Amino acid sequence: MKHLWAPWRVAYVTAPKVADATCIFCDAPRGDDRAARIVHRGAHGYLIVNRYPYNSGHLMAVPYRHVARLDGLTPAEAEGLMHLAALAVQGLERAMAPQGFNIGFNLGHAAGAGVGEHLHLHIVPRWVGDTNFMPVLGDVKVIPEHLDESCARLTAAIEAAAAQPRR
Repeated sequence: MKHLWAPWRVAYVTAPKVADATCIFCDAPRGDDRAARIVHRGAHGYLIVNRYPYNSGHLMAVPYRHVARLDGLTPAEAEGLMHLAALAVQGLERAMAPQGFNIGFNLGHAAGAGVGEHLHLHIVPRWVGDTNFMPVLGDVKVIPEHLDESCARLTAAIEAAAAQPRR
């Protein structure tokens, strides 16, 4: 038997499943940023480390307001999400030097949204060869860095990027 160490998953696996639970994306900015793994706050939304990442450094840009559809965003919120995505790319480039990015929305549960009721934009750093034999043969994705370490590195890099004038 092969083992994959992923200690952050235990909180999800053991958490009580409540049908009428509150929205994780509405709750996250109400608490401690470090505990929630929020790496940056903007005027209309925030950047948060994905707790169940596709790759190390997987971030999400999330509007503060609970909205499920793109056409439900105000123009300022839509612009704010794009600014957060650009800032995430700059920070990820500084901290992790990816060779590319996948950026996109999963709109609705049928499209893969784990939280379909609160829109969020995925920013996933990519490297040549990051899909190796593990996901192909073992149906396992290896995340080589603990989320808390990624969060600390990304917070510093994104804040440095945010301090620079907008292009």
